[in-house]
Amino acid sequence: MSAIPEPKEFSALADQALAKLRAGNERFVSGEARFPTVCKETLADLARGQSPFATILGCSDSRVPPELIFDANFGELFIVRVAGNVVSPEVMGSLQYAGAHLRTPLFLVLGHEGCGAIKAALACKFGGVQERSRIQTLINNILPGLPDFGDEVPESARLTSAIEANVRWSMRQLLETPEGQNAQRLGARFLGAVYEISTARVRFLE
Repeated sequence: MSAIPEPKEFSALADQALAKLRAGNERFVSGEARFPTVCKETLADLARGQSPFATILGCSDSRVPPELIFDANFGELFIVRVAGNVVSPEVMGSLQYAGAHLRTPLFLVLGHEGCGAIKAALACKFGGVQERSRIQTLINNILPGLPDFGDEVPESARLTSAIEANVRWSMRQLLETPEGQNAQRLGARFLGAVYEISTARVRFLE
């Protein structure tokens, strides 16, 4: 395991990682993506180990592959994908591994436009709709982070707001853990974002 960077150094690495994600998405949007590339040298490097510059918790939706969205090559991103980008014990264990062993300086929770898991959670919260047992378990992980809406709020606006709220809910759960708080003290950054399928652009949340 590599030595723990100083907080100032770790913070600078987090800024660099975010800049790489932004630049990669710009290339993807503009049709100038460079990756993935495979050569013997790349495969040899990957066989020796991994050193990703960012960890991403994203949704399983087939339209939202982080490696392509951020134009990242093999070994550059440590990715955990689950429907609704929910935080479960297994997901938390994977993220803990990324922090403790891979020392990624940036953690990104990536939601997306038109998320089916969030639609199902809204139907459950406001319409009492129940899904099959394991799907309902996943939805139950989303429900605590959903906002309350008045009847005047249109369905499309509810979904947009709920998707962003769910990203923030996942971030909150990560940051409330001792590991998340310690990573922040070391200079790691935790960010949320929403991928807009209609434009291919990633919108980073404040």
